[in-house]
Amino acid sequence: MQRRHLMAAAAALLLTQAPAALAQALPAKITILVGFAAGGAADHAARVVGKRLAENTGATVVIDNKAGAGGNIAHQALANAEPDGSTILLGSIGPLAIAPHMMKLGYDVQKDLAPLTMGMNFPSVLVVPPNLGVKTLQELVALAKKQPGVLNYGSTGAGSASHLAGELFNQIGGLDIVHIPYKGGAPAVNELLAGRLSMYFATQSTAGPHVAAGKLVSLATTGKQRAPFAPDLPTVDEILPGFVATNWYAFIAPGKTPAPLLDKLNAELVKALKSPEVDAELNKVGLLPAPGTRQELADFIAAESRTWGQVIRDRKITAN
Repeated sequence: MQRRHLMAAAAALLLTQAPAALAQALPAKITILVGFAAGGAADHAARVVGKRLAENTGATVVIDNKAGAGGNIAHQALANAEPDGSTILLGSIGPLAIAPHMMKLGYDVQKDLAPLTMGMNFPSVLVVPPNLGVKTLQELVALAKKQPGVLNYGSTGAGSASHLAGELFNQIGGLDIVHIPYKGGAPAVNELLAGRLSMYFATQSTAGPHVAAGKLVSLATTGKQRAPFAPDLPTVDEILPGFVATNWYAFIAPGKTPAPLLDKLNAELVKALKSPEVDAELNKVGLLPAPGTRQELADFIAAESRTWGQVIRDRKITAN
């Protein structure tokens, strides 16, 4: 009888503690890793969301830029981080859906990383320097066909979204434009401004101010439909049918993070992304917020991996 009373008391205690266990508290300090150099689109997005996350939760939020290898360095750092919610990552399409098909990585996307929520999903903008002498996408394609192997395009690293966009552009257009990798959008745009690059698939947030100042020329966007931030620009698909290459950033945690903590991080990040101020700030620079569930992000990453894996096999793309 006494044993039954003790078991009942223990069960009652567990029930009273269950809500507290599920209501996971976030750490007092959260580091958001970014795989690209400061000043680029991913860095800007992380800082906008991080500021709101800090205001909503009271946590200190720090942005840590670990640039290099197309974002893979930051993703490896996350895979090695403590799974306690203190370190998350604004991950990107390259390391999550492209690089695994091109190179041996020190992490497994499915086992070592845990999806939290999509951050932003947006088209890129194809931009060229004024001294290239082209003002339309048709003129760029004609110039590239006339000078195979002469023009070049920049990317944020081997296996990044901008790299694969350039490869798809070559494939569909029957072109030979040479790939030049950089450590982020900001250094690639600097080379473009200096006239050392022929073209670049840039984010609107990185290229937009330079286009407005007349220092770069925008030719097209890369989504299936025209971009809300540039409705007068054609899509690449309108001139080269079959070309669609959106870019995206997603929030990720270490793979062994407990599910209740993943749920808490998802809830707080979605809340931050849906705030009117964050939504307006990101839309202003063409980084279209797309918050959702953990499962939706997992399914999306798997679908993107299948799509770009096929392009990599068809083009025989390597990391070299």
